[in-house]
Amino acid sequence: MYTTIIRRSAYCLVCLLFLYAGVLHAQGFLRTKDRQIVNGKGKEIILRGMGLGGWMLQEGYMFRLGAIGRQYLIKEKIGELVGAEKTKQFYDAWLLNHTTKADIDSMAAWGFNSIRLPMHYALFTLPVDEEPVAGKNTWLEKGFEMTDKLLQWCRQHKIYLILDLHAAPGGQGNDLPISDRDPAKPSLWESEANRQKTIELWRKLAARYAKEEWIGGYDILNEPNWGFDDPKDFRGTNEKNNIPLQKLMKDITAAIRTADKHHIIIIEGNGFGNNYNGITPVWDDNLVMSFHKYGNFNTTGSIRHFLDLREKFNIPLWLGESGENANTWFTEAIGLAERNDIGWAWWQEKKMGLNNPLEIRQPEGYVQLVDYMTGKTKEKPSEAAAWSVLQQLLENLKIKNNIFHPDVVDAMFRQVSKTGTKPFRQLVIGSGSSEIRAVDFDMGSQRVAYYDTDTARYQYTPGVNTVGNRGGAYRNDGVDIAKDANGYYVFSTEEGEWLQYTVTVKEAGNYALSYSVAAEKEGSRISLLKEGIALAGETAVPATGGFQNWQQTGHRQVFLAKGTYPLRIRFDTGGCNLKAITFTRMH
Repeated sequence: MYTTIIRRSAYCLVCLLFLYAGVLHAQGFLRTKDRQIVNGKGKEIILRGMGLGGWMLQEGYMFRLGAIGRQYLIKEKIGELVGAEKTKQFYDAWLLNHTTKADIDSMAAWGFNSIRLPMHYALFTLPVDEEPVAGKNTWLEKGFEMTDKLLQWCRQHKIYLILDLHAAPGGQGNDLPISDRDPAKPSLWESEANRQKTIELWRKLAARYAKEEWIGGYDILNEPNWGFDDPKDFRGTNEKNNIPLQKLMKDITAAIRTADKHHIIIIEGNGFGNNYNGITPVWDDNLVMSFHKYGNFNTTGSIRHFLDLREKFNIPLWLGESGENANTWFTEAIGLAERNDIGWAWWQEKKMGLNNPLEIRQPEGYVQLVDYMTGKTKEKPSEAAAWSVLQQLLENLKIKNNIFHPDVVDAMFRQVSKTGTKPFRQLVIGSGSSEIRAVDFDMGSQRVAYYDTDTARYQYTPGVNTVGNRGGAYRNDGVDIAKDANGYYVFSTEEGEWLQYTVTVKEAGNYALSYSVAAEKEGSRISLLKEGIALAGETAVPATGGFQNWQQTGHRQVFLAKGTYPLRIRFDTGGCNLKAITFTRMH
């Protein structure tokens, strides 16, 4: 009987193990299947992701500190101002405040199904030159605990978390800020100890997360940029062989597979992720090939090389990083990716600037602080003043204090699949005098919600010098918006440009129409249209004495029907600034 019980127990244990393995597979481990990423049920998954740039790793440009660039230099500058103890307090609070559960809740509500976590190795292990025993690895709980907590928040929303080694030991390229690299020390490629630490970090991460189905994959080395054969090839864009890069990625893969057979491993080529010379053919049956895309045209030709690599090596593609542009470009780039069955991750959720879902407000006194830190002025703020500004910055990091840009989210999701518009704000024309701000035109793509002759930035396309929103204020659409002491306004208007507003008219009747305008000289003309038909003749804009000298002009009578419908403002002749349109009920 005892033998029978042992046999039955063993049989039940085997069944449970098989059941557990089946559950793991069925619940959603991502894997590759030919040229697709699929979940545990074999269903294709299009990853729609957002990167958490600026959290574990600061890049100076994100916080108007581009002249400093690297995080370790930013820390040094803060230390000069407030001392070592307060600098540590600042960075501890930074890691607590920048990304919280509320951020992940919001991203889930907006439509993201994945998050890319840019990791700084120094939150997980000591630098090689600080190890107490050479060749040994000291593991730090800080980074692991942060990742655990983030994974918990992602799991609650069934969001896949992709781990991205953004700053590797020693730094993986000549673009110093993206990996917080100190050029006075050996890089990743100049130090075997740095490479071994990188490999062991991935082994440690894989062992910790091997059974976590909401880990979407391991992006093992962000944007290598290094000339292996030719040091003059500073960014590695012309490298023909990439032998050290391929070897390191193979070694990392082998280390991961000792602990983790489940998870996708994501590889990136040289030259900021895009140069795959010498790296193929692939060496693991669960690899994804990442590429990064910024500031070029959104045509099939712009990604043809990667489509050809996918076909040749039967491997899925992932647009692992993109963004930093205008909404029109976002919609086009995401549409291009999804039409070609390619998932994507944008860069990044929040920074100082408006081309991301969330904008971090600059604290009062921040400009003076930055001017000193970047060497623009020698006037050093007092410790108390600097600490006050830094404390306010920590508060401004929190999502509740961020500026939300709904136009960015709308461009990344709704506009990719739908062509209509959506009101940016509720605009009501009532019985009295109703003012509509010019900057509150509908959300939607170019030629649908607005028409502007310059809607995006193509900084990596020779000969194309467009910039999108030239004022860089309020919204991330192509319309040029600036701000003065009295608020936001549309400027740099050109002939034929137009703006659409969905309005709700409470009462049918005649209204006096006028515009708040500014112009240096005469000649500009504006029209109001409904369904392509002018409701009033052209309004001539007078010379007001300057582009910030505002004057109310027009006062034409128009009939408005009751209901909700779109109206358009057209610049028949450009050259003026427009702040507002006013409708006054006539009795």
